[in-house]
Amino acid sequence: MTEDRKREELTEILIGEMLIFGLLGRVIYSQPDRKFLQSLIDEDVFSEAPFGSDHADIVNGLGLLSNWCAANRSGITPETIVDLQAEYTRIFVGTERVLAPFWESVYFSEGRMVFQEQTMQVRKWYRSYGLEPEKLNAEPDDHIGLEMGFVSHLARLGLQALDEEDDVKLEELLAAQRQFMSEHLLRWGPEWCSLVEKNAKTDFYRGLARLTLGALLSAAAWLDIKIPADLPA
Repeated sequence: MTEDRKREELTEILIGEMLIFGLLGRVIYSQPDRKFLQSLIDEDVFSEAPFGSDHADIVNGLGLLSNWCAANRSGITPETIVDLQAEYTRIFVGTERVLAPFWESVYFSEGRMVFQEQTMQVRKWYRSYGLEPEKLNAEPDDHIGLEMGFVSHLARLGLQALDEEDDVKLEELLAAQRQFMSEHLLRWGPEWCSLVEKNAKTDFYRGLARLTLGALLSAAAWLDIKIPADLPA
């Protein structure tokens, strides 16, 4: 393979990562909003994946999300939004117990607490690459939506380094992505996906969970990351 072709392939991968992790991060971070979700349907964003398109979980996730989009193609009804908001509350907010917590710290804290060691570690990562959450100190930095968005950010910086032919910076960014995902997102993200899919009743959240899992596993494969054995129970 020529050097030019290698750079073309890397460009395709980084663009795909930037797009899919950015989209998933935004969708996961947002509460169900009729206008935003309708824009996703109108733009047909779940018709194909820009990254890991042949991964079984991505294919299955897109299938579920496409079914949901098709059912709402003519317009999301108020009833549909109410149902999604109820599911969001049941899974991610809870009454007595949160079924699928958004925050990494919860998965590694005996008392299922937020703002723990993982939160501070993730905050340091963000700041090292020019990011700071809008809700700093009001919401934990280790929200899975923010962590997904950070991977998208690293991919975008990698594209910039590639365009500038700064191979040293590019290697640093790829190494950063590999380390961040190994130490954080891949240690608990798959468990989060499993909990969401297990407890979801709508194609929207079942599909979102499966698509997120596929994106994580596809990134692990191309970055040659071994999925940690010490996943949370």
